[in-house]
Amino acid sequence: MSESKKKSILLKTAKYLGITFVVIIGLLFLTPIIFADKIKEQIKKTANEKLSAELNYSDVSLSFFHHFPSLTLTLNDLNLNGSAPYAKEKFITAKEVSFGINVVSLIFSKTVEIDQIYLSDSFINVKVNAIGEANYNIYKSSSKQEKSKDSTETALKLERIEIINSKIIYDDQSTKVHFNALGFNYLGKGDLNKAIFDLHSNAKIDKLNIVYEDEPYLMNKKVDAELITKVNVNSLSFFFEQNNLKINQLIVDFKGKFDFLKDGYRMDFVIKSDNSDLHDVFTALPPKYITWLSKTELKGNTNLLFTLKGDYIASQNIAPDLNLDVKIADGFVNYNKNAFPVSNLNLEVKTKVPSLNPDIAIVDAKNLSLNINQDYLKSKFFVKGINTTEINGEFKAKIDLEKLTKALGIPDIELKGILTGDIKTNGKFDQKNRLFPATKGFIDLNNGYIKTKYYPNPITHIIVKSNIDNQKGTFDDLKVKLKPAQFTFEGKPVFVSADLSNFDDLNYDVKAKGELDVSKIYKVFSQKGLDLDGFIKADLVLKGKQSDAAKGNYNKLQNKGTLELRNIGIASEYLPKKFIIKEGIFKINQDKMSFNNFLAAYGQSDFKMNGYLQNVFNYATTNTGILKGSFTVTSRYINVDEFMSATETSIPATKNPESQSEKTNTTSQTGVIIIPTNLNLQLMANAQKVYFDKLNLQNAKGNLSMKNGKLTMQNTGFNLIGCNVSMNGNYQATTSQKAIFDYNIKASDFSIKRAYNEIEVFRKMASAAEKARGIVSLDYKLKGRLNGNMEPVYPSLTGGGTLSVKDVKVRGLKMFSAVSKETNSESMKNPDVSKVDIKTTIKNNIMTVERFKFKFAGFRPRIEGTTSLDGKLNLKMRLGLPPLGIFGIPLTVTGTQNNPKVKVGRNTEDLEETQDTE
Repeated sequence: MSESKKKSILLKTAKYLGITFVVIIGLLFLTPIIFADKIKEQIKKTANEKLSAELNYSDVSLSFFHHFPSLTLTLNDLNLNGSAPYAKEKFITAKEVSFGINVVSLIFSKTVEIDQIYLSDSFINVKVNAIGEANYNIYKSSSKQEKSKDSTETALKLERIEIINSKIIYDDQSTKVHFNALGFNYLGKGDLNKAIFDLHSNAKIDKLNIVYEDEPYLMNKKVDAELITKVNVNSLSFFFEQNNLKINQLIVDFKGKFDFLKDGYRMDFVIKSDNSDLHDVFTALPPKYITWLSKTELKGNTNLLFTLKGDYIASQNIAPDLNLDVKIADGFVNYNKNAFPVSNLNLEVKTKVPSLNPDIAIVDAKNLSLNINQDYLKSKFFVKGINTTEINGEFKAKIDLEKLTKALGIPDIELKGILTGDIKTNGKFDQKNRLFPATKGFIDLNNGYIKTKYYPNPITHIIVKSNIDNQKGTFDDLKVKLKPAQFTFEGKPVFVSADLSNFDDLNYDVKAKGELDVSKIYKVFSQKGLDLDGFIKADLVLKGKQSDAAKGNYNKLQNKGTLELRNIGIASEYLPKKFIIKEGIFKINQDKMSFNNFLAAYGQSDFKMNGYLQNVFNYATTNTGILKGSFTVTSRYINVDEFMSATETSIPATKNPESQSEKTNTTSQTGVIIIPTNLNLQLMANAQKVYFDKLNLQNAKGNLSMKNGKLTMQNTGFNLIGCNVSMNGNYQATTSQKAIFDYNIKASDFSIKRAYNEIEVFRKMASAAEKARGIVSLDYKLKGRLNGNMEPVYPSLTGGGTLSVKDVKVRGLKMFSAVSKETNSESMKNPDVSKVDIKTTIKNNIMTVERFKFKFAGFRPRIEGTTSLDGKLNLKMRLGLPPLGIFGIPLTVTGTQNNPKVKVGRNTEDLEETQDTE
């Protein structure tokens, strides 16, 4: 073939190729334009039909060149809200979301197939609330019979999912799991249109953070993963067949299964790392260890196994089983090129937490051992349960703590001293059945030293020699010796020795001597100091048996010495605030602890006490010991309200008369004052001011006793609203929200006006006194019940007494105004009453008024009947007419104190009693 023909053929071929290329380029530009409306319409239709959540985007475009060679529809600035209860919160936001479209389906089919999805610069925010409701349930399920009116449909037949430079947050409050991934890049491939398919994935994360129950487990970790996941769309289950993860330098194999249930999850996860280097394991730990790792030489073979298997259904309190196994062999640790590294580090621990319940957790540490030259530490232990604990353990050590802490690089603490120990224990700890593990051995520390960054001065010269022996595995065979325990702090030595045996009837021999600044020694171990500058100085010798103290065999005890306290806070389950001992010196002689000019405070209250306590040691060491004592208490001010417990209680609300439904309301109640049952104390009290339930008492004094949880008051007196009041009574709490009381009160010549203005309970029980003026006296007995706010429960009140009236003027009282109107007698409107004794009794919320007479302005009224404590009236009244009252007008007064109804006649209606329900 001639050269001219060859050139001609080449020119024609180039021409056809050029035309073909131009046509292809033209189609690449024209196809999106031709089919743009069809595709956009189908996308909108699909979103409306298939999504239950709100979808918004700023713009939409169609192009072959965005993810060449795929034809992609791109939604810009996409915002997709979540499902209920998060319908108003963002679920997915993205700078771009692109959908790859199958061109063949676009041209030759009525079904527009989407086979690729791309998310760029997106934020995926997954939320699950405490009862398991999630925001990702946005896809509408449709029945098989449901058909679209338009035969043209959009189908998801995915083969590729790609996420670029995105952020994911998963916050599950039901499982208390939170993780977030920053710089998340993901590529997933597979035939995702099938009901069951394999998803091949590559994922890279710049920073991964995982937090469980507010505790960080992984922080700022780099992840590189190759995953194969079998997905079952019908059952919403995921089977992780082959998953190789790299967390920083640690290679991890992850397999398992995850199913979505109606109200939870089903999990079967296995995460393991075999034959890893100990150094690589630490690269996957939180950042603070990375700093330590940069200065540390680490070696050793490590095996990790984590499994999580079972259902998690928060609403039914169902949780999976967790297992964690850690094994380190031939470990080596040397921080900062220390001269004495840790070698032969071996660790083998298996942890099981059934149903994620720590109360039944099992920790089996078969081996924990290490060496520093010839020094050694060896231990193993098995622990099961918390409330009733099974334990089997051994501990042997002879090690220099200074070498150990330096080799491990333990921060913020400097330890010195030789620790030696050899102890074995096996059995049950069960306080109820008085079981203690069979134990024998010793732990000693010589020439110890502790210094931290929180306080400039160390604790020095620490010597601890301890021995424990218990062969039978019971409390009565338990023997503990501490001979001696001593240390020096701030130049002041503290010495303690103790020989204790038979913890069912404690036989004790204790010596203590030294001075201790509680606040400063606390700062050695913590950044935060105590609120109090507590100080203790002791010089004590205590020797005897618990039973002798309880039986009063004081001649067999050898207790003596002094204990000085300053600014010490004492917390109690019975009191909401701390009781603060400002200053006090206890002198101990046998079983009696005496104190003189003892100064204390509780909230706003102050106390000065003198007296003694008895049975102190028995009370302090047992739950059954009764503290006895007698002392005088003086105070400038006592706020009784501060002694009330603070609880929040659900109480049934009254029925709504319209709906006739009954609801339960949560009401805040302070709680009643609780007198501990293990106190038998006699108090002679004198307080200048006492504040209680909005009452201001002056010069309160009296004899009080506390015994068996009951407070008895004898010859108690105080001044209230200028009146001298004397009272005897009893008080006892039956629960934290209920108490019973009884008292006999006498008050002479007090002002009705001041009583009404200053005493809230008086206003409630005698609201008719609002318009009264004058002087009255009271002699009354009353008993009943108090609620959680220390307020009387009116239906529970029973009692009676006499109210003596002296020169009382009634002005504007509605009852007398109504009588005046009914009888056309203006003088009845504002009567003046003098020298009248009104006797009443109270029961079932009703006050019965015995017949009484008085006279004014020539009239001689006579009144008797009943009133309810909530203000209802049922009174009979005879209005004796002047001059001698021989003739009178019978009247009845009903209605309420605010709206009395007066009629001429004798017919009345009995008030309905309210029975106490408890």
